[in-house]
Amino acid sequence: MRFEAYLEGLTFSEESRLRGLVEAMRYSMLGGGKRVRPTLCMEVAGVFGVEPGIVLPSAAAIELIHTYSLIHDDLPAMDDDDFRRGRPTTHRKYGEAMAILAGDAFFGEALTLITVHQEGSTEQVLEVVRELAGSTGVNGMVGGQVIDMDQTGVGDEADPETLRMIHTYKTGALIKSSARIGAVLAGAGAAEQAAVSEYAMELGLCFQIVDDLLNATSTREALGKSAGSDAEQGKATFVGVYGLDGAKREADEAAGKAIQALETLDGDTSGLQELVLFVRHRGH
Repeated sequence: MRFEAYLEGLTFSEESRLRGLVEAMRYSMLGGGKRVRPTLCMEVAGVFGVEPGIVLPSAAAIELIHTYSLIHDDLPAMDDDDFRRGRPTTHRKYGEAMAILAGDAFFGEALTLITVHQEGSTEQVLEVVRELAGSTGVNGMVGGQVIDMDQTGVGDEADPETLRMIHTYKTGALIKSSARIGAVLAGAGAAEQAAVSEYAMELGLCFQIVDDLLNATSTREALGKSAGSDAEQGKATFVGVYGLDGAKREADEAAGKAIQALETLDGDTSGLQELVLFVRHRGH
């Protein structure tokens, strides 16, 4: 896969004294994964007639940010997970300090990929940086993690509004930005960006609901990380609030709305439709 080859080519530093940091970063980055966010970025660019390879630097930057979030989420101070993608988590293999620093380094390297290697006008590149920063900060991924931690112990007593807010910030914001970045770099207009945003928000919602379903029903071997951990920690989840059948219905509804949002776009959206089906039925 072209994207995997691009990631493989990211070496970050030739300085021998930084070999341990680079090794930890590449261990985390190349450990597999669904690559939904970078795929989304490239697929959206393709819908608007831009060769997906053009947006590879930004797609990779998105994956680096996502990887950093996984490293930090797994830390003892957060979810305290021992496994990720079927392998020991970064802090279990390299120690907590190196894991924290590897995550921190990914943020800087992501910005370097965009500002140094991404083709496009100054306005487009600046908008990509703004999108990525906005989706990862206080009103995005980090803020969502804080709200999620505040809800620990609440479990199935969480209210649906708070549950959706956690998703919108913690998971949905970066997925939405992934799509918007592809549209921005392709020169899509305001109406087209709005349709892409609606699609990505529903896709992200479906993604989170399916994540909750898998955590509740899969084994660690199948999931690649600790299974059943959400219930054990009393986390607010769609399964806890809606039940298994209700969560499946919510996932189906979000998938349907995502596909419906594509109807106003003129380009070939078959890849984006397939991505919805992949997200909805992964793990089956």
